[in-house]
Order: sequence, then C-alpha cells, then structure tokens
Amino acid sequence: MQVNTLDDSASARIGLFFSLLTLWTIRKKMKYEVINAQISPLGRLDVLSKLEVAKLLDTSQGGLYKMFRNCSLAVLNCGSNLDDGKELLDRYKEFDIRVIQVERGIKLEVIGAPAHAFVDNQMIRGINEHLFAVLRDVIFVSDEIYENATFDLRTTDGISNAVFHILRNAKILRPGVVPNLVVCWGGHSIGRTEYEYSKEVGYAMGLRGLNICTGCGPGAMKGPMKGATIGHAKQRIIDGQYLGISEPGIIAAESPNPIVNDLVIMPDIEKRLEAFIRLGHGIIVFPGGVGTTEEILYILGVLLHPDNRDIPFPLYFTGPGHAKKYFEQIDQFIGVTLGADAQSRYQIIIDDPDLLAHEIQKGIKEVKKFRRENGDAFYFNWLLKIDQEFQQPFNPTHENMKSLELHKDQEVHLLAANLRRVFSGVVAGNVKDEGVRSIEKYGHFEIRGDSSIMGPVDVLLKSFVAQHRMKLPGKEYVPCYKIVK
Repeated sequence: MQVNTLDDSASARIGLFFSLLTLWTIRKKMKYEVINAQISPLGRLDVLSKLEVAKLLDTSQGGLYKMFRNCSLAVLNCGSNLDDGKELLDRYKEFDIRVIQVERGIKLEVIGAPAHAFVDNQMIRGINEHLFAVLRDVIFVSDEIYENATFDLRTTDGISNAVFHILRNAKILRPGVVPNLVVCWGGHSIGRTEYEYSKEVGYAMGLRGLNICTGCGPGAMKGPMKGATIGHAKQRIIDGQYLGISEPGIIAAESPNPIVNDLVIMPDIEKRLEAFIRLGHGIIVFPGGVGTTEEILYILGVLLHPDNRDIPFPLYFTGPGHAKKYFEQIDQFIGVTLGADAQSRYQIIIDDPDLLAHEIQKGIKEVKKFRRENGDAFYFNWLLKIDQEFQQPFNPTHENMKSLELHKDQEVHLLAANLRRVFSGVVAGNVKDEGVRSIEKYGHFEIRGDSSIMGPVDVLLKSFVAQHRMKLPGKEYVPCYKIVK
C-alpha cells in the first residue's frame, strides 16, 4: 500500500506539472485583440504652427519616444483590470504610436492598440482626449521646462514655478472660480464596499457643487468622480471638473478612468504630489495601501513645516464602517512615528458621507477666507511652503532605499519626507515597470532604520498584505522589500 501511495503522489505531481505547463503555454500564446488606426485631435493640439509640428515630429520620435509610447498605451488600456506596468508593456509588445504631419496639423497613428479603446473602429472620444493630453504634456515638459533655462529645477521656487506652468499649459488653472476642488486619495485595490462608499462621498460633494481631483486611476480614484457626476447632474451642473493627475512611472499600472475630463501627466511623482496640494482646496483620504500612505506622509510632512503652521488645509480620512480599524492603524502609525502634532492636522470621519461633505465644504470656506485676506490665488496655493526634500525626485534604487535616513534625530517634517520615500519605493517595486524589473534582477529592496521607526513600518506593510491592499483582488502579492531593523 505504501508503494502505491507514493506512485499516486508522484502521478499527481506529474499531472499538476503538465497542467501548469499547459496554462503557461496558453498564456504565452494568448493574443489580445488589437486595432491599427489614425486619430485626429478633437479640440486639442489641432491648431499648430509648422515649427511646432516639426518639433513634435522630432521630439516624439527621438529621446522621448519610449515615455510617449508607454503613457499612450496606458491611456488606451482604459478600463482594463490590470495594475502591473511591466505586464501591460509585455502584453502589447508590438504597440507603436507615431505623430504624422498633415495639411492642417497632426494626426496620431497607432499600431497594435488595445481594441477595447474603440467602438465600431472609432476611438472612444474620452480616450482620444487623454491620448492628445499625453502628447501635450510630454512634449511641453521636455521642450519648455527641462530645456528652458528660465526654470531652475534645483530651487524650491523654480520647481513650483515649473509645476504652475505645466498646469497652466494644460488649461487646468481656472481664475475667477471660487475654491471648490477636493483632492481624493485612496487605493486602486479596494473592495466593493469601500468603492461604493467612495461613490457616496462623491455624490454628497457633487450635490454641494464641489469638483473632484484624483490620481485618475480605478478604485478610490474613480468612485468619488462617479458619485460626483450624479450629484452634479441633479444640480444641473454641466461643467463639473473631474481632474486626473498622473506621472509616467505609475500611469501604466493605473490607467486613467473614463470619467476623467481633464488629464495631466506630471514628469515625476514629486511634481504630481505638489500639483495635488497646490491645486486642491482640501483633501479626503480613502482606504488604500502603500501609495495612499505615501500621499498621507507627503501632505503631513508639508503641513508640519513651521512656515505652514497657520495655513488652513482641510484634511480628512474616511471610509465605511469596517474601515474604522484601518484608519485607527494609520493614526497609530502616524502618532508613533511623527507625533501628536501630525495627528492634529487631520480628522477621521467614518461611515458618514453627508457629514464629511459638510465638513470639507466648511473647511474650504476657511481656505477661501484665508487666501483672500493674504492675497493668495484661489486656483494655485503659492503660500504653502514645500521643502526641497519633498520636491527633488527620489530614484528608488536598491542603494538609495538602503541609505534612507530613518531615525528620529531630525526635524519631524524631514522624517516624514524620508518615510514618504520608503513607501514610494515600495510602490515602484510593486507596480512600476522599471521598479518591477529591478526587483527581478537584484532581489528585495532592503529598508534599514531605527527599530522605533522600522517596527511600525513593518507592522503597517504586513497589514496591507494581509488585507490585500497591495494588488488587485485575486492576484497574489510577492513582497518587493525586506525590513532590516
């Protein structure tokens, strides 16, 4: 009997091996339906000089081509259930995009584009707009920011000025409009209950005439926009703004959702985060994972700077009833690492969309009053002091991750900046194409620091894994980091 048991076990293992081999072979051979097409701009980049067209042709097919291609593919992948930049690029290896000069301007030729971006062989209008927004921002940043001596990107003022000009070029800034833009942060990998709650919050804000800005992706980035569209429709608001702000490293993992009617591609995560808080009149944070924690640490680090102590900035954490424990854990982490002063800069409201919308609206009135009294613009928060530690791009290499200053012998806002980099690196290792490939090649990121800091970081990251907040539901998470105390 023992021999037969071993034979059965061996047969089972062999059968499993061939089953997995078959699945792997099928996946390798899987073809995703694609379309070739030429697309004209619909109200965007349709009036250009010959010099501008020549520059677009030269730049889009030169050093910027890879970035332009990858961001364009992400936009065309709208609606896909995918949160891995490397997997997206591998899935559509044959995809290509080219700028074509025509008599009255330009067209875009796409080859091997995801078929779900089209209806009856015509590109969906919203995706068309997003595609030309990518071209607009990628080219503008290259030609007018990085190659322009006017912008000194080594200084705080120079970086803020660059952020302003990118947003102005995208026609995002709305002078003469009273403060009403709420930034909503939260995870792309959230459960149905949390998603529905984010829609309820968006609806409550839409009824109050508030506009929505998010990271433009799925989950908690889509829910508030979707809810706000209904609130705006009931109030007969036809010019509601649903602003999405992304950056080249993350957009492939978080393709713009279809509700976004203004899309901006900032050049890096730091300028993306600065754009959020310069534009926004208040922030609401829904449950999320490492990316959401990075955003929380960024705004808290900025608000903890001594120069910002008296600047009003409404900041709320919220979720459905079961999210109470999640935010208690976030609150505890902030208290242990950054202290009580950081905890005083936000409020937690659980399972009450109407109260939350009422409170954020009340806070925005304080913002309006403060800016009017201090001569600051409603559409861009110039008075907010942002330290260079929050502005200079952080490259999450293995060496840089290992060398982070994670101890309490520094000013608290600088500790927040370094903690922000920890979570930024984990985001890169989780979903960004370059980060994923780096982990595959060199192994885990090592994160080192004082036990008083690394202990809480370890606990928080493990809780995100246990709650499936690192990847979309149904996908197994493989850690990209290792905590060294």
